[in-house]
Amino acid sequence: MSKPLTPELTWLVASVILTGVLWLPYIVDRMREHGLWRALQNPNKDARPKAAWADRLMWAHANAVENLVIFAPLVLTAHAVGATGPTTTLAAQTYFGARLAHAVIYAAGVPVLRTLAFVAGVIAQVTFAVVILSG
Repeated sequence: MSKPLTPELTWLVASVILTGVLWLPYIVDRMREHGLWRALQNPNKDARPKAAWADRLMWAHANAVENLVIFAPLVLTAHAVGATGPTTTLAAQTYFGARLAHAVIYAAGVPVLRTLAFVAGVIAQVTFAVVILSG
């Protein structure tokens, strides 16, 4: 029998799913630009999308992957050592919201808000680290 997920693990799973699907819009754009067959072939690493939003979303996706590598172990460590509670739940929710906002804002090309969303995600990660280390 499986245990219900804690709120932190639920938000981690949501963050993983978000990161896992961020590539879909820019691949659809690639199909629109080049046709299905060429889009399915190995892409030229240096060929950037013509649509500025798709290019920015590729960068946002890469950034989401880089940050998930930090966030996921922190959530799993907090869960493993029992260092969870309202603070980490809020931090996990904040991380998800920040990453969603970061992707949308980055794709839309709004620089200052993009940075604020990124910083909110970093603060959520730091919150987990502080809770774990002070536990």
